[in-house]
Amino acid sequence: MAEDADEVHLLQRVAGGDEEALLALYRRYAPRVHGLARRILRDGHEAKDVVQETFLRIWNKAERFDPTLGRPGTWILTIAHRLALKRLKALSAWALLEEDGGVEGVGTEAHLEKLWVNGALGALEPEERRLLELAYFQGYSHSELALLLGWPLGTVKSRLRRALAKLEAKLR
Repeated sequence: MAEDADEVHLLQRVAGGDEEALLALYRRYAPRVHGLARRILRDGHEAKDVVQETFLRIWNKAERFDPTLGRPGTWILTIAHRLALKRLKALSAWALLEEDGGVEGVGTEAHLEKLWVNGALGALEPEERRLLELAYFQGYSHSELALLLGWPLGTVKSRLRRALAKLEAKLR
């Protein structure tokens, strides 16, 4: 695909310190990165921070991109996705402490229920856990998951069904 070749070339230029190449990638991907981060974080200001962090990461790590392993757009959105989830996790930890009344309130029933579900999720394979989190906690549809993960739609559905069955068994 010509667009992929152009983007690979841009990433190679970024790895060489070319700011114009980074700007070209920014113009192409910033709206998609922002949309992804906003969907995950549900906060425009936090999403803007993820956009900034994503392109800083691209600037610092462009030499690590390997075109034999995937497409440039997938690599960029994967960086953004991971940064947004990391930020969400940090924000959620603060929210949990505030919701439970600080460290003293950690023994509440709601907190114990969260720990129980998190324990069951933690017992799953990392891929299964990630798939469930994306689908049920982040609200991705099956077709969005297929695009994000680069899997066929049928694979997404069957793996999601299998992960749900395992989770249900662990919660019993």
